[in-house]
Amino acid sequence: MNVLEPPGVPAVTDPEGVTMTAGRARARFLSAAVLLAALSCATTACGSSTSAGSAETKPQSTWEEPVSYSYTLTSNTQVLAGTFQVQVRDGKVAEVVGLDEDSRRQVQDLRAEVPTIGELLKTLKQARSEDADTADADYAADGHPVRISLDWDKNSIDDEALYTISSYEPTPGRRDSPLPTAPARGFQRPD
Repeated sequence: MNVLEPPGVPAVTDPEGVTMTAGRARARFLSAAVLLAALSCATTACGSSTSAGSAETKPQSTWEEPVSYSYTLTSNTQVLAGTFQVQVRDGKVAEVVGLDEDSRRQVQDLRAEVPTIGELLKTLKQARSEDADTADADYAADGHPVRISLDWDKNSIDDEALYTISSYEPTPGRRDSPLPTAPARGFQRPD
């Protein structure tokens, strides 16, 4: 293929027999170099030593569950699915309001399955002690959890759980002493 060369710019022929000016060859080389660098960076990031089952954001401070508080729970589990407004008084779930169709139905049928934040943390601790494949948590600056992800066996279906905690507010004027430790209810390892 003949290419009209601008004066003073040499022509280059690539291995496939395509002739181009040095300016076009330089642009192709630069594009290839940028692509290679991007792929190299992406590959390095993929080689990270943190596994999916061990990633966790540590709380910045120690959080102790107050006796009374409210929070919004978005739950994606086999047993409990939906978004719930939860009021905890004297360490127990006192009121639950379903905020979507699924959760409204479940409040009627499975109200006892809606946990306190402390019960969610006990479930996380249990999953870790039983070497669950995934037992991760992210925490707010005050130390309360904002997301808990569990999967006892990555090769099993329907044992995963994802809890998102938002709108957490301790109840003013109530005793702020932490709760005594009590066994978790309704959150045992799936068989």
